[in-house]
Amino acid sequence: MNQPAIDAMSRPAVGRGFRLQWEAAQNAHVLLYPEGMIKLNGSAGEIMKRCDGATTIADITADLERAFAASNLSEDVMRFISMAVDKKWLQIPS
Repeated sequence: MNQPAIDAMSRPAVGRGFRLQWEAAQNAHVLLYPEGMIKLNGSAGEIMKRCDGATTIADITADLERAFAASNLSEDVMRFISMAVDKKWLQIPS
């Protein structure tokens, strides 16, 4: 099954079988799945928590740029989302 192409209008969602949550003991967002847990770094957690299946990548990027007073994040956000889709952490609903 091929993934739809990923672009600024894609609406990524946490992948089937994964659950994103804040883990106070780890002081980080973690991605839980039946076989274990993935501890996300700060940027990954901030991107992942905005991936609700309704918000576009363009809006996620704009929100991150506002939240962190940063600019030109689109390439980094797109690179992370592409990697997360490859690893099945995120899916792009068709």
